[in-house]
Formats: sequence, structure tokens, C-alpha cells
Amino acid sequence: QVQLVESGGGLVQAGGSLRLSCAASGRTSSPDTMAWFRQAPGKDREFVAAISRGGSSVYYADSVKGRFTISRDNGKNTVYLQMNSLKPVDTAVYYCALSRYANVGADGPGAYDYWGQGTQVTVSS
Repeated sequence: QVQLVESGGGLVQAGGSLRLSCAASGRTSSPDTMAWFRQAPGKDREFVAAISRGGSSVYYADSVKGRFTISRDNGKNTVYLQMNSLKPVDTAVYYCALSRYANVGADGPGAYDYWGQGTQVTVSS
């Protein structure tokens, strides 16, 4: 019903920047909340950031606050994650997620209904 496709991952040196994109297609509709999660090898999937349907409300994990910015362009059905001042600990597969009903403060993977395939981000020291 909903397909999410991430892009923009890659290899970057510590202190560098990357912008991830997630294009949504299918039955997207209000009040979808969209989010980014990440998963490093051997670790649980971790919440990164979320944004409300209209983009007026955002929520960040403490570990990325002040460095990452989530935004969305509803005309393009796309959500972005601008990542600045990257650190080696940010290395992970980054996943885009969509929730039909959760509010922007939902930070558990179980609150999200649809997931992308993930994009690898590697930060070298």
C-alpha cells in the first residue's frame, strides 16, 4: 500500500555531512507521521527523528539534536534527513518509516506501519 525508498547514504569523514531522502508512494495520506531510524551492527533499531504531516512538529533523539534536521516536502511526498557534524558512532543503516496514526513523539519501531529498505551511512574517523 505504501512504498518507501531511501537514498543518499554513503561514506563520509567525521565532521562531514550527508542528506538522506525518502520518497513515499502509494496510499499516503494525512495524518501520516514520518521518521528516520537507524541500526548499527549488533544493536537494536534506534529512533533518530520524526516529523508531523504538515512539518510543523519535529522530534529528535538526544544523540542527534543540534546536528541532524528532518524536513519534508509533501508536494514531492519526500522526507529528508540533513546530517551535519557526523561522527563514527552515527555509522548505521538508516531506515525511513511511516505511521498512519502515531504522533510525532512516537519513538518506538512498533508505532510505524511501513519501512524502507534502508541506506548505509558510514562515517570514518
